[in-house]
Order: sequence, then C-alpha cells, then structure tokens
Amino acid sequence: MKYLKKYSLFIISLIVLAIVFLINKTIGNTSITKTINYSKQMLIYLPPIFILIGLLDVWVDKDTMVYLMGENSGIKGVFISILAGSCTAGPLYGAFPVVAVFMKKGVKFSNILIFLGTWSCAKIAMVLFEIATLGAKFAFTRLLIDIPGIIILSLLIARFIPKEQIEKLYQNMEENN
Repeated sequence: MKYLKKYSLFIISLIVLAIVFLINKTIGNTSITKTINYSKQMLIYLPPIFILIGLLDVWVDKDTMVYLMGENSGIKGVFISILAGSCTAGPLYGAFPVVAVFMKKGVKFSNILIFLGTWSCAKIAMVLFEIATLGAKFAFTRLLIDIPGIIILSLLIARFIPKEQIEKLYQNMEENN
C-alpha cells in the first residue's frame, strides 16, 4: 500500500496513457514515443548531475555552504547562486536534485530561488546561443532585465512565504533523505 500511494501519479499516468491509446492509436503512439524520448533525455542528463551532487555533498561541508550561501551570506550568497545557476547545463528538472542538496546543506531559501531562476533563464550556454542567433544586444538586454528580476522576485517570494512553511520544506527534505 505504501508503494501504491508513493507511485500513484505514475500509475495514473500509465492508465491515462493506456486509455488514450485505446481511444486514438495515433495520439497514443505519439504519446508513447514522446515519453520514450523524454526518458532517454533524462537518462543522458541525470547521471552526471547526480555524480556532481554526490561530490558536492561529500566535498563541501555544511558549515562552508552556510557561510557561502546561508542566511547571513548577503550579496556573496546571491552572487554564488547566480554563478552556480548560470554555469549549469541541462533541463530545469536537473536542478531539483541540486536544490535538495542545497537545502540539506543549509542554503538560504532566497538563494535557492535565485539559483533556480538563473538555471532556467540565464545559463551561459543559452546566452552564447542567443548572442550567435539573436545578437549580443538582445542577449545582454535580456540578461540586464532577467537577473535583477530573478533577484527581486526571489527575495519577495522568500519574504512573503511564511517562515513556518519554509522550515517545513527544509524538514521534509531532511526526512526524505
């Protein structure tokens, strides 16, 4: 029963996929093909991310992470969050295991949000692609808008979410690891 509850979303997805396939085989085949392709993509990106997370978890102790990105890290924590998020590669779902380690190591919630925002829209590889395809003026204008926006929104979100809820997120992370 425990596993049924834990994997209920996956089971429901399989049932919906089977129903779609029975109703319309073309859409069902397309759905299965896309699911297989996304699964292959995940298998390419996730192993290196998990290796890096393991190294981060082992090599960097909690006190260092708290000093660099914790509650009293100030602008240094913001800068490191932006730097870490921009030096990444891969889809956004790859960021969440990193966030789990960050939470375990005591990284400030707003810095986690800044990291996620930067990962999603200010990766170096993305900026280089934009420079090559859309021009440097566009790429740097977008960055000049996005980076302050990410910082402001992250600070606002962290401020308006009750501290009890943030603490509960950190507790849940500890309990699930």
